[in-house]
Amino acid sequence: MADDFATARGWLEKLHDLPLTGEIRVMNVCGGHERSLTQLGLRGVLPAAIKLIPGPGCPVCVCPEEDIADAIALAMSREVTLVAFGDMLRVPINAPKGEVRSLAEARAQGADIRPIASPLEATALATALAPRPVVFFAAGFETTTAPVAAMLAQGAPDNLSVLLSARLTWPAVDMLLRADSSCLDALIAPGHVAAVMGAREWGFIPQTHHLPVAVAGFSANSLLAALYSVLRQKLAGKPFLDNCYPELVAPEGNKRAQALLAQVMEVRDATWRGIGTIPASGFALNSAYARFDARARFQPAAPPRRHAGEMPPGCDCASVVLGRKLPTQCRLYGRACTPRAPVGPCMVSDEGACHIWWQAGERPAA
Repeated sequence: MADDFATARGWLEKLHDLPLTGEIRVMNVCGGHERSLTQLGLRGVLPAAIKLIPGPGCPVCVCPEEDIADAIALAMSREVTLVAFGDMLRVPINAPKGEVRSLAEARAQGADIRPIASPLEATALATALAPRPVVFFAAGFETTTAPVAAMLAQGAPDNLSVLLSARLTWPAVDMLLRADSSCLDALIAPGHVAAVMGAREWGFIPQTHHLPVAVAGFSANSLLAALYSVLRQKLAGKPFLDNCYPELVAPEGNKRAQALLAQVMEVRDATWRGIGTIPASGFALNSAYARFDARARFQPAAPPRRHAGEMPPGCDCASVVLGRKLPTQCRLYGRACTPRAPVGPCMVSDEGACHIWWQAGERPAA
């Protein structure tokens, strides 16, 4: 522990020795990075020139509102048990007052909805409840989608199906930079995604957008090393891809996990909540595993809603996810929207920037 502290202090001294001028905007793509940066209090000890910006790496925040509505409709209209990762249960949809607005509310009204932590729990539950249908509402990025693919490839029970809402991380970053690469000076890439897909996946940032990037883990030392790397690249005017998480991230990634994804999934255009459709950014079950597709098996249909597919009125979660606003700049943050009564998805998840900032004590000005 003492060695870790000494190393972190060394990185901070190096950062403060850099000849930084003006404001340097660094996006940390991953919600886990945002949680570590905030809980460790790193913003308060970095040079004032560095502005850390939360990015789109929160799967709960970008899960399409329509998919959650379908999950609610399915759980309430069919004799099924629906399971989902815990955070998904509290994400609200745009339903009128008095109607069910989340999976948690559907559960309170009698639907059989259960939180799980891993695909193994879904398989075990389906086996225990057979022949009752069990639907796994699987939302997430590559890190959690690879275990879903493994679950199906290894032979899931016949009564288990998957309502898939899985996304690839890098296309959202590419879209953001194509829209306006001048809004950022450097990026920190997610270590857990890179552990699956490989560090090389993030090479498009320096190659196409000419910006520095470094893959980081979740410790203070890895994050500070990545920050130092991208700032050195920025000052030198020579952007490249640096891997500051070599203990877990290889250039080529986890080949076995990638093979399972390729075996079970195919990549399609996909909708991101509040953002719209991003080409080739979503996973879907391929034809060989279509029998496990809950949409094909049950054909859930949520009732028409006025603001279907949108963020709630007044909610700036989409701008927060895209790095265009900080959580405290949202019009609802800490007023109408708190973790106890979330309006937007960024206030729900442990990887949502608004939730992280609130838990760290960031409150709106009186």
